[in-house]
Amino acid sequence: MFSKILIANRGEIAVRIIKTCRRMGIRTVLVHSDADTGSLAYEMADETVHIGPSPAAQSYLLQDKIVDAVRRTGAEAVHPGFGFLSENAGFARRLRDEGIAFIGPNPEAIDAMGDKITSKKFAAEAGVSTVPGHMGLIETPEEAVKIAAGIGYPVMIKASAGGGGKGIRVAHSDADMAEGFAAVKAEALNAFGDDRVFLEKFIVDPRHIEIQVLGDKHGNVVHLFERECSIQRRNQKVIEEAPSPLMDEATRMAMGAQAVALAKAVNYDSAGTVEFVAGQDKSFYFLEMNTRLQVEHPVTELITGVDLVEQMIRSAWGEKLAFGQDDLKIDGWAIESRIYAEDPYRGFLPSIGRLVRYEQPEEGEQDDGSVVRNDSGVREGDEISMFYDPMIAKLCAWAPTRIEAVDAMARALEDTHLSGLGHNVPFLAAVMDQDRFRSGALSTSYIKDEFPEGFHSLAPTDRQKAAFIAAATAMNEVLAEQSGDPSERTDWIVLIDREPHAVSLSYDDAEDLVVSLADEDLVLTEIDWRPGLAQFRAVLDDEPFTAEVKRTADGFDIRHRAARARVRVMTPRAADFYARLPEKQAADTSKLILSPMPGLVVSIAVTPGQEVKEGETVAIIEAMKMQNILKAERDAVVKSVGAKAGDPVAADDVLVEFE
Repeated sequence: MFSKILIANRGEIAVRIIKTCRRMGIRTVLVHSDADTGSLAYEMADETVHIGPSPAAQSYLLQDKIVDAVRRTGAEAVHPGFGFLSENAGFARRLRDEGIAFIGPNPEAIDAMGDKITSKKFAAEAGVSTVPGHMGLIETPEEAVKIAAGIGYPVMIKASAGGGGKGIRVAHSDADMAEGFAAVKAEALNAFGDDRVFLEKFIVDPRHIEIQVLGDKHGNVVHLFERECSIQRRNQKVIEEAPSPLMDEATRMAMGAQAVALAKAVNYDSAGTVEFVAGQDKSFYFLEMNTRLQVEHPVTELITGVDLVEQMIRSAWGEKLAFGQDDLKIDGWAIESRIYAEDPYRGFLPSIGRLVRYEQPEEGEQDDGSVVRNDSGVREGDEISMFYDPMIAKLCAWAPTRIEAVDAMARALEDTHLSGLGHNVPFLAAVMDQDRFRSGALSTSYIKDEFPEGFHSLAPTDRQKAAFIAAATAMNEVLAEQSGDPSERTDWIVLIDREPHAVSLSYDDAEDLVVSLADEDLVLTEIDWRPGLAQFRAVLDDEPFTAEVKRTADGFDIRHRAARARVRVMTPRAADFYARLPEKQAADTSKLILSPMPGLVVSIAVTPGQEVKEGETVAIIEAMKMQNILKAERDAVVKSVGAKAGDPVAADDVLVEFE
């Protein structure tokens, strides 16, 4: 077996690879950019090699630097993770030519299947059903519009070298196509160094289902069943699960057999994923093959017990698969939630900053028999950089059944606390609580269907209101006891936002706190909170309860899953005065174009004194490889411009002011 492996990647996948290498007794070398010096992966690796500045094009995408690091450290193999050079056939071929093992498929398989255009042609020739589209290269927006008209809208514009949801847009009209084509080419060139683009028909109300395949260098290929990846936003997966609630055994076997046949046809010899778009009627079409490890591989590992990273390493060493198709079985259900540094309350725009707090749920088997796994590449105090994807962690939950796995995920999200930047944990929790998600009625339009106006905090349910009242009252008692001057008051008014609730306190024979409302008594035990803690934990009526809390001047901000509220505990007299105060009005920003996120200004398209029309592009902001186009919401005249191309900006910085 290899004695030393170089990891040509960063973040959580680098940490993930290091963990398996440690278990196998293999030393690791990590290459890193300026931004990743001192990262979690940096500290875990046995050796590190600095390869350049923070932008990927000046570090992680430079083959010369990586090969030089291999030579300098004596590593025998390179694991590319996902993204960066993981699907670069030229890189795999160069390593092979220089006698360095590539922990991934052979270059010929990458050439055949790694390129989105070539793979579709190959699949069609092999008799695999494919989505209608135009597989040839397209050079101009005018040509793209003409081809799209022939295919019929809606049409998906995709970067040939794309991955991770980057370089994908859906066009519903000629105008969408013209603008989207140029944007996808620019994003593709920036993210992958390859601006080739192709078109395919966008299937309405589809599901995204993929088959995990695994091959060795002796002609053996198996599949490890399917993953459902239909919960997507901007074509980037957000929640994945294995198996799929759509599939029956016949469809599973048919899809798996097709994936294996395709992999065998190209002599596939590592871990890879054959992706399908599936109709609600269980029809399916080949979409593409990802010739690398997938971000969502943990859910497959949880239901099969197979370490895919280990199998990739063993295959690269030349070992035969130690199991056949009949040895593989589905055990239980697993769900993965991608925790991103993005602000769901600002249209999920990237959020850059430092993780001031990062409290993670306890991993491993839980009291109810479920299992929690958290693949993370950052720690409390780390900074989320604008140069890479905004991934913080991949939180996974396993249980014997799907609904138990959903409940386990909801609890794990409850026990996750982050502060210092925007994050999508409240959104993920909202999905777990939705009846539609719990029923398994999924499609790739799920988020657009269920959150058409974007995501906003949900109003607390009656049960959550009661829990907020109990938590705030308990915290108020803790503060009174710690102050050394408890009021001994038992009657309070608790305001949830501005809604008053009469509360009385008492202690039962076991000295547990009893919070009495108008129509129910709530018993709190095992209270775990003190000033400075960001989470309130307790057992509430025999059920574990965790809420995110923040003290304010006159109370607490409390979030439980997707519900948030300002909660204040007051005497009846103070509550009466408070009810007379007018509500604070929000500032008028109707004449301003504000930066929706921290990032770099790509361009400002207007100048002072210029007249702009509704819908006209005013500015473009870029962060984490994504471009955000800001448009005028009404006809106006520009009064002033607050930034220029190349300027770094923070969220809410004024870019343009109108008269």
